[in-house]
Amino acid sequence: MSGAHPPLTCKEVKAALKRLGFHPRPQKGTSHEQWVKYDRDRLVGKVTVDCPKQPFSHTLVASMAKQAGVSKASFYKAAKS
Repeated sequence: MSGAHPPLTCKEVKAALKRLGFHPRPQKGTSHEQWVKYDRDRLVGKVTVDCPKQPFSHTLVASMAKQAGVSKASFYKAAKS
């Protein structure tokens, strides 16, 4: 695992998503949370967060960053702000 990108907690991931303009969708009987971002009325991003899998490895963080449409470095910066 990279020392520059440590694992993130669910709380840190949710904070990053909020800072990036995402909002949680209501859950429907699953542990997977869907975070969505809209531009006007158009869906522009959807990120899946499964909190029971925390802490999130750098591989999972990279996947969430890709879903969010940002670099891994930008995602970590948003999480640690």
